[in-house]
Amino acid sequence: MNRHSTVRLTRREALQAGGAFAAGALLERFRAATHGYAQQPTTSPAERTVAFRAQIGATPIQTEKLADNLILLSGPGGNVVVLTGPDGMLLVDTFVSPAWPKLQEALRGLGTAPVRHVINTHWHFDHTDNNAPLHALGATVLAHANTKTRMSQPHHLAILDLQFPPSPAVALPQQVFKDSQGLQVNGESLKLSHVAPAHTDTDIYVHFEKANVLHTGDVFFNGRYPYIDGSTGGRMSGMVAGATTLLGLADDHTKIVPGHGARCTKADLARYRDMMATAHDRVSKLKSSGKSLEEAIAAKPFTDLDDKWGKGRFDGDAFVRIVYSTL
Repeated sequence: MNRHSTVRLTRREALQAGGAFAAGALLERFRAATHGYAQQPTTSPAERTVAFRAQIGATPIQTEKLADNLILLSGPGGNVVVLTGPDGMLLVDTFVSPAWPKLQEALRGLGTAPVRHVINTHWHFDHTDNNAPLHALGATVLAHANTKTRMSQPHHLAILDLQFPPSPAVALPQQVFKDSQGLQVNGESLKLSHVAPAHTDTDIYVHFEKANVLHTGDVFFNGRYPYIDGSTGGRMSGMVAGATTLLGLADDHTKIVPGHGARCTKADLARYRDMMATAHDRVSKLKSSGKSLEEAIAAKPFTDLDDKWGKGRFDGDAFVRIVYSTL
């Protein structure tokens, strides 16, 4: 890419884009940002956030049955798990705001019971954007205490160059916990536990113990290099430790729902944990030896990993940047 090239996108164009948004072009913009190209963008971080939401929100929702009363909705902002039954619906995560009409339609397809409980696995917009409309319909939002704190603050995500204002009060969790929380809903036993700073400092996992289903939040990105948000406490070592903790909760029959990527097994999670441990060790050695970020990128430490893990939003060079900055 020419170092002086720009991508022009106005707020009006971003809002009109919807399903027709050029996802490939947007992805290249974010790849460029992670590679540190000396660009002079013509849009602000706030405008790019609008565009990013539009691109993610255009993704269709796919439905998969996990158990008799447990449904996986995948698409516009990772993975949402829905527990149905006489106590009302319970949702884990809520997709991005442009997907709200599609989420409503998907929930109507699961029955007439109202949504009574919403759980946020962490503070990021693609997991919390629809807190407010769900709360307006009667749901109580539950999350880690740090999620409420982070959502109450403005944020600039440097790697993606996105800007977020504080969330409105109606979108904030109404209930919070510090270490762990248990729930009994619709005949299911849920365990919610905080993960020491990993993807962020707000991460939790949700274990549906009877159904043997584990929602990992963004501690686990299946089949791709993950994003780690160092600006809100994310740490590469915490991602490795978090994946190890999740492995201890799973058996060979556990249905594992990652924050992003397809539903998978313990073996898939183990491969991810091993890749993350390898990536941590390689970049840590480069950094501790005095290599600068650009020198670490130039060393190409993930060449043997890229074919399997580098086909998502971040390729190997971008992931070196993420790891280096969160060691």
